Amino acid sequence: MTLTRTLVIPTTRTNTERLTDRSALTGCPWHDVKAMLRQVGLRPTRQRMALGWILFGKGDRHLTAEMLYEEATRAKVPVSLATIYNTLHQFTEVGLLRQVAVDGSKAYFDTNVTAHHHFFVEGEDQVFDIPDAVVAVGKTPTPPEGFEIARVDVVVRLRRKR
Repeated sequence: MTLTRTLVIPTTRTNTERLTDRSALTGCPWHDVKAMLRQVGLRPTRQRMALGWILFGKGDRHLTAEMLYEEATRAKVPVSLATIYNTLHQFTEVGLLRQVAVDGSKAYFDTNVTAHHHFFVEGEDQVFDIPDAVVAVGKTPTPPEGFEIARVDVVVRLRRKR
């Protein structure tokens, strides 16, 4: 079994802490998305609202840009794949999403921004959460001068038994 440890670019703690507290949500995905966007300083444009509604209206999940594009197309949301990528990266920068890199060319975006790790099923392109208490990360490296560790991501790669 190979463990992948990835240090990621930090998001502001205040945004992440506020976003992990879902008690302020009303249950109306459209209203909640608008409030989430405004809370992190993003203008609730038509495309951001539509993509946010698709992303966050179905609970915690893991999506690639291509998966979101397919869902948007089925929902008749007129949006380009480039806009999907831009929006996913904007949402990640402000702490609404977490990016999960599973290999060099594949990234998933996680709507659950709490501290947790992931399983990745090779050959099936499936990502799912590892319960937080299950993973114990040993000693982490000392960061270079002027830096601090923002987060350690563990991706456990799985394959079906033969």
